[in-house]
Amino acid sequence: MRILITGIAGFIGFSLARNLLLTNKKIEVFGIDNFDDYYTKKIKYLRIAQLKKFKKFKFNKVDITKRRNILNYFKSKKFTHIVHFAAQAGVRFSEIDPKKYLDNNIYGFINVIDGCLICKPKVIVYASSSSVYGDLKKLPVKENYKLNPINIYSMSKKMNEVIARFSSNYYKINFIGLRYFTVYGEWGRPDMFLFKLFKAFHSKHNFLLNNYGNHKRDFTYINDAVELTKRIMFKKRLKKRNLIFNICSNNPIQIKKIVNFFQRNIGNVKIKKIKKNKLDVKNTHGSNAIVKMFTKFNKFTNYKEGILNTYKWYKKNKIYKI
Repeated sequence: MRILITGIAGFIGFSLARNLLLTNKKIEVFGIDNFDDYYTKKIKYLRIAQLKKFKKFKFNKVDITKRRNILNYFKSKKFTHIVHFAAQAGVRFSEIDPKKYLDNNIYGFINVIDGCLICKPKVIVYASSSSVYGDLKKLPVKENYKLNPINIYSMSKKMNEVIARFSSNYYKINFIGLRYFTVYGEWGRPDMFLFKLFKAFHSKHNFLLNNYGNHKRDFTYINDAVELTKRIMFKKRLKKRNLIFNICSNNPIQIKKIVNFFQRNIGNVKIKKIKKNKLDVKNTHGSNAIVKMFTKFNKFTNYKEGILNTYKWYKKNKIYKI
């Protein structure tokens, strides 16, 4: 199998690639990334350096928004699976530079699909987001619920799903969209909640507790997210050309409960409570009934174990403290 992962220098892309290379010697993993500076590039370079230790890994610096470049890249290669993770991340940043989300998340996705028409993979797996649901009151949200995105980022992810639905029918290609819910863990994004908490603890600076810690998130440990993604992408028989799955633990935790757990087990953090950001969803809670049935995966990591594992790893990697 020859697998292409776009956005491979990112958190989930890197984690999936590393797992594949460690667990299956028959798989060749190809990766592309543009090393966007949304957060420090040093961490992205460090991730790629880890992957380059494997003989069956090949990397090229390619920007999916550059149509000619992406099409040229696909011309010389044949992939059995495409895993599309390249995108502009961040809900709040979408208010600052909305055009970047249109260029990367929508037009970039179209460019990748057009590239796939050259190599015709068995399946295209792409990252959607729990944010497409918006602030729905009926929880947990299920895959067939009406979507209600409340910001540019989530709207771009909803548009990805629309594009995939059309392309699956028009081009007769299998598409699988994965709505990831607050994935955390080792090698995670430094701009996300847990790593900000860790950094505040070590630097003795204030930690800004959004919405006074009253919102909930359906935290999903990276190892669980990777295992679910693998089982889905390698499914031999797909009954439909276009599938959508929630990737979540189905176990929302209040943010202030996480902070309290950290302070009891690791140490005190200076807390400064602030109002809810208007672009944020108050609570996320996904049903994972369908993905559990599809993958036969049931062993989700307890959030306490996941947080302690992540913090233990964080202490050993000083680059995350910059």
